[in-house]
Amino acid sequence: MARPKLLDLFSGIGGFSLGLERAGFETVAFCEIDPFCRRVLAKHWPEVPCYEDVRSLTADRLAADGIAVHAICGGFPCQDLSRAGRQAGLAGERSGLWGHFHRLIRELQPQHVIVENVPDLLVGPGEQPGAWFGQFLGDLAALGYDAEWHRLPAAAVGARQLRDRIWIVAYPNRDDDGRESNHRAIRGGSEAGAGETGLAHGKRNWRGSGNGDQAPLARYIAAEPRGEWPPEPDVGRLVDGVSPELARWRKRAVESLGNAVVPAIPELIGRAILAAERARDAA
Repeated sequence: MARPKLLDLFSGIGGFSLGLERAGFETVAFCEIDPFCRRVLAKHWPEVPCYEDVRSLTADRLAADGIAVHAICGGFPCQDLSRAGRQAGLAGERSGLWGHFHRLIRELQPQHVIVENVPDLLVGPGEQPGAWFGQFLGDLAALGYDAEWHRLPAAAVGARQLRDRIWIVAYPNRDDDGRESNHRAIRGGSEAGAGETGLAHGKRNWRGSGNGDQAPLARYIAAEPRGEWPPEPDVGRLVDGVSPELARWRKRAVESLGNAVVPAIPELIGRAILAAERARDAA
């Protein structure tokens, strides 16, 4: 099976691509506006083009550059969703960039879409719980995509921090020949061909079905006592006496790490997707 060609949006320092490439994907383009992160991407993926602004990136531009896309991933900005912000939702200036993510899905029609964000996407806003996620799933459904999702913390793959996040995999609800799709990318058990991945929770499409079983995640959580974990990693303090240039570099590095995904999680999801694809091709 050919390696799926991946467009990585809101790329940051490349955590999504690092994990998915380990699973078997091939990153063919990044889109990242932050200059520091762009330098990091250029160092580790020197041959992969990096577009600067998701608002100006189009399928026509990618096609003109000879780039074909089979999958799109990205964690669009969470500032307007998080309880730490103003909770303007998907209409906010930052989180509203989901609209351009959605536009690129419409233009490119990828086989897989993988999205990461804060759990507040599921539950907000306070006055109408679940409305943001309903809008998000409705946007996908309008394009003919079903979705599965799971709250998966970094702790589930061995990181010593909770870093709770929502992970969504979306896929067309019809195959190319018009039949109902048999994608079951992250559903656990042999039906998905992903029993060894354990990323199980039951199918949850835009209609809201699914049983919410989270038990298989237990295999990823070590049994030894861990004590109290912080919700986010402890990045430490700047050492007194460092040069201002080094202090600024370290601050940007820490911020970039704080915004990054834990690569082991997209790797887990990517392996489940490819296992499901192999099972479908073999059926």
